[in-house]
Amino acid sequence: MLKVLAGQIGVGAVLAVALWSIYGHVAGYSALLGSLTCVVPNAFLALRLAVPRRDPGAGALMRAAYIGELGKLALTVLMFGTVFVLVQPLAAAPLFAGFIAAQLVTLAGLLMRDGQQ
Repeated sequence: MLKVLAGQIGVGAVLAVALWSIYGHVAGYSALLGSLTCVVPNAFLALRLAVPRRDPGAGALMRAAYIGELGKLALTVLMFGTVFVLVQPLAAAPLFAGFIAAQLVTLAGLLMRDGQQ
């Protein structure tokens, strides 16, 4: 979990620096905000699944996963809404590019894990 989150932060930072140097500061911070819009909800889900529970059974883990996924979705919507309302000027393409790049790190982490087993 932590490796994937660190990878998401790293990819987001590299993309933000690259876009900042090519297209300017608006594209750079837009990409960084997009990647953070992915990382923060994923960190919430990871924390939700990693926190010890009183009931160590499968049912409690499933409840934690459902609540974590609902919270992740709500945080993602909240963060996108907040960014679009509060951040001006904003470049939409780099914002979504940062979000998608961070999401692809999650997919790569899953594929690498499956390859090791």
